[in-house]
Amino acid sequence: MALEQIIKYEGDNTTFVWKHPCEDFNTGSQLIVHESQEALFFLNGQALDLFGPGRHTLETQNIPLLSKIANIPTGGETPFHCEVYFINKTEQMAIKWGTDSKVQYVEPTYHFPISIGANGEMTLSVADSRLLVVNLVGTERVLDQTTITRYFRAFLMTKVKTYIAQTIKANAINIFEIDEKLEDFSAELKQRLEKDFADYGVSLNRFFVTAIVKPDGDPQYEKFKDLHFRQYADIAEAQLQQKVGIIEQQTKAQQMVIESQGIAQKRATEGYTYQQERGFDVAEKVAQNEGSGNFSSAGIGLGMIAGVGGAIGNTVGNVFNQSVSAMNDNIPASAETPKFCDVCGSELTPGAIFCDNCGSAINTVNANVCPNCGFTFIRPGKFCPKCGVKRGE
Repeated sequence: MALEQIIKYEGDNTTFVWKHPCEDFNTGSQLIVHESQEALFFLNGQALDLFGPGRHTLETQNIPLLSKIANIPTGGETPFHCEVYFINKTEQMAIKWGTDSKVQYVEPTYHFPISIGANGEMTLSVADSRLLVVNLVGTERVLDQTTITRYFRAFLMTKVKTYIAQTIKANAINIFEIDEKLEDFSAELKQRLEKDFADYGVSLNRFFVTAIVKPDGDPQYEKFKDLHFRQYADIAEAQLQQKVGIIEQQTKAQQMVIESQGIAQKRATEGYTYQQERGFDVAEKVAQNEGSGNFSSAGIGLGMIAGVGGAIGNTVGNVFNQSVSAMNDNIPASAETPKFCDVCGSELTPGAIFCDNCGSAINTVNANVCPNCGFTFIRPGKFCPKCGVKRGE
């Protein structure tokens, strides 16, 4: 046997804990620990030192050359028992899990009893090497993914099924919409399970629910499933009809715009505007009502006809002039031009000698003429609007 041994990790990356086969090695043996590893040194049944990456010298009380003599009372076996456990700190991925039986609960939306299953994957790593080896590994030589899943299976199934029912109830997750919420569902289950794994020195880094096993084919489940999707189908149909109505309205509006553009283009080509076209219509109506004698209607019609002017040429202009002359002929000859007081500018009562506003005598000769510039007044006022002289001075 060599005086000193080299102790290093010889397992694979799917292993959480690996016990080195060399035991009761001599003092001064060299321990090699790689990155992402830790080594727990046991002496006389006690977990003494936890070593990180690097090379370490171990003291074991097993002294070379003297061991044979010291071990004679014990039949050649050293009383100073020592061993080393290597702990892999890397993140172990794609560890599968699944419920071993259905989860029974009352669906929170439609309130009917239902049974579902669940499965997925999780990612684990060692958080506390000493706690894991002491509480879970014990005297086992290897703790790999299969073994740790088997160890955790009992409490995992119990906890997962309880947490699934509680999470669905707490968040009122509809069984027919649960696939849309798998990410949130997984995150909440992970949060609930973290402490259970931490009690054994294991970190639950990721937890995924990849599938929910529903009771397809069960009559009660299918009845509520049909009810659920039918109500969404009705909503979708109503929304579709609403969209179709909007599209039809938009189409009609577009058609009206196109027709308006066509009419405008026709007017531009033929050389008249919308106002002129309306004038044509009014002129036609006035012509149909020639003998009615309605002065106001004739005035409105003639005004609009005058606006048509350039579009219908001299014919409408002549008609307008003739109509205006006819109206002027109908004005009574007895109508007098109003006169105004030279002192206060008030309109005078026809035939009056004195102003009924200020009492001044009326100058019958120049009552409406400015004495300074000769401007003829056409409205009441105290000053001449042409030269500014006070009226009556």
